[in-house]
Amino acid sequence: MLFGKKKKETAVTPQLVSAQRSPTGNMVLPAAVEPYEKELYDRLRAAVPIIDAAIMKIIRLTGGFRVICSDETYQDSLDSFLENVPVGISGCSVGTFVDNFLDSMLTYGSAAGEIASDPDSRRIAGLWIGDISKIRISVGKDPFARRYDMILPDGSVRAVEHPENILYASLTGGKSLLRGLPALSSILLRIYECIGQNFDRAGNVRYAVTYKPSGDQGDMVYTRERAKQIAREWADGMNSAKYGQVKDFVAVGDVDIKVIGADNQLFDTNVPVRQLLEQLVAKLSIPPFLLGLSWSSTERMSAQQADILTSELEYYRRLLTPVICEIGNSYLCSVGSEAVCRVEWDNINLQDESALADARLKNAQALEIELRNQRSITE
Repeated sequence: MLFGKKKKETAVTPQLVSAQRSPTGNMVLPAAVEPYEKELYDRLRAAVPIIDAAIMKIIRLTGGFRVICSDETYQDSLDSFLENVPVGISGCSVGTFVDNFLDSMLTYGSAAGEIASDPDSRRIAGLWIGDISKIRISVGKDPFARRYDMILPDGSVRAVEHPENILYASLTGGKSLLRGLPALSSILLRIYECIGQNFDRAGNVRYAVTYKPSGDQGDMVYTRERAKQIAREWADGMNSAKYGQVKDFVAVGDVDIKVIGADNQLFDTNVPVRQLLEQLVAKLSIPPFLLGLSWSSTERMSAQQADILTSELEYYRRLLTPVICEIGNSYLCSVGSEAVCRVEWDNINLQDESALADARLKNAQALEIELRNQRSITE
């Protein structure tokens, strides 16, 4: 009977969830970042400028977007909200929030934000970027729902009262984009430190003035006095050069002047430094020419690197799209609308625009040729 007895609803519980639950009943997901990892990645970006530059370029190259409402009557209101919504103390607009959100996700592997609501007006007061190292994520009552716990300064854990206001996204496995780079970066920084020390020793030219007295008894008696006089005159001549005065050094006897370290040769660090930079660039998926690395590459290779970068940016856009839609849907719900949002991303660069235009032109030309052939056949 179709409308007779009501079908009994059963909760869906995957077997893997029950097998991996902790004794407290919640399964802790590998998403939150440990405090020492967060500090390590922050110091890594500060110590190696090329890593920080690559992440900032990824954020800027991800591009802009526009949120489209399914109900056109709310489109202007939605646009005004997204352009003026406060984002913590860093600025306004949902674009600012997305930039900070993506920065956290790339650096730490995951990012968390919050839709702060005003309890009096029941409207959205602003958006906030959370500290991912102070958030613990586990499975809630529903195996497909998250439970968010805040780690307090005293080490205790408190559940978030309104988990529906939390925005969360992570890379594959929740692993940072910088994972594996600290070891390579430590070697790179060690090479740079050695280069600096070598230039401190040999790069700043120093002289060795040697006075060789003859076998006369007079030279043997006044050797110390003459050595002091030579040292004094040499120092006076070198100090005068600081003020643009050129003085000749005149000495009597056998005086030998040599540059200290002139016979030594500095180590060539181009090969090891480039090998390390290649590993860093491969991990960050950024073409070398975007980071100012003038490595030899053909035009075809540069085009392939740009295509690879485009696929990486599309991956980040797929992670950000649900977060942006959730913000827009929350605003529409707060104003009493049942409409939903979708995100339209801008093309990554003008080369995509030209390629699309060229493809449309060729399709139109092909269609015109087909129609012309059909006409000739019918005639």
